[in-house]
Amino acid sequence: MLVKGEWKSKWHPVQDKDSQGRFIRQSSAFTKRITDVNLAVEQGLRLYVAYICPWANRTLIARSLLGLEETVDVKVVDPQLSDYGWQFGSSLGATPSGVEGVEYAHQLYTMTEPEYTGRATVPVLWNINKNKIINNESSHILRILNDDLRPIHDSAINLYPTELQLEIDAFNQSIYDSLNNGVYRAGFASSQSAYNEAVIAIFKRLDELEAHFEVNGYAVGGKLTESDIRLFVTLTRFDIAYYGLFKTNLKLIADYPALSHYLKRLLQIDAFAKNTRVDHIKAGYYSIKALNPSNIIPQGPKLDWFEYLTHGV
Repeated sequence: MLVKGEWKSKWHPVQDKDSQGRFIRQSSAFTKRITDVNLAVEQGLRLYVAYICPWANRTLIARSLLGLEETVDVKVVDPQLSDYGWQFGSSLGATPSGVEGVEYAHQLYTMTEPEYTGRATVPVLWNINKNKIINNESSHILRILNDDLRPIHDSAINLYPTELQLEIDAFNQSIYDSLNNGVYRAGFASSQSAYNEAVIAIFKRLDELEAHFEVNGYAVGGKLTESDIRLFVTLTRFDIAYYGLFKTNLKLIADYPALSHYLKRLLQIDAFAKNTRVDHIKAGYYSIKALNPSNIIPQGPKLDWFEYLTHGV
């Protein structure tokens, strides 16, 4: 945690909680968009990500889908969270930061805003030339890659087409609190009632999604959109980490036939498969000392969709 630009305490997963023990997530602090695309590309764009993190994973998948791998550089933090938060490294596919003197992600924040107070999260969209954060909100970064950089990639894929925007927004909202963030509300709940509330909401939404995918191939509009990316990153982590570590253990995703088929179908798309790192997901979640003080990483589960991955099982 940074307080006026200084690291004050060891990293802890619970950002805040209400009086009933409900987990509260911090809002993102940097929310600029890109208005001059040519200048942005000239100055250099970089994503700082963690393969463990579903929010960062969203941006990696979009970068690949939209053909931006040569335009937007990527640097990867170590999956195991340190006492000082996300740390750059050289193991398991982690990388150096690419900025002299920067060992931890929180240093990117103080380079941008010396008096910054708050958590240092990923993903981060970074201006390489100015050494400053452009945006650290994954939902915004998805739109920056899809919309703001469209003059560069001019992709046939549009993750947020005009005619589907209302439906996409509604679907995203329907899964965010109940599922994307709901698993964290369960895992980091500090009261039984808060945990029960979160788990009930998670499985109510999963049951609804199972019914949806029994008759639909995609989340919205019969085509691939950002809503599929948002759902995918939670589904891939569910059986591996959330089911056991976060105690969301009423059912596995593997117990839902339609959701399982949908997940495997997305994993046959290269952008989804190559950006899904099971080794990082396991190493990262099971390094959370508050939930797993022994730091033992489970050997299982062995899931049939692992066969679609290019590495990291």
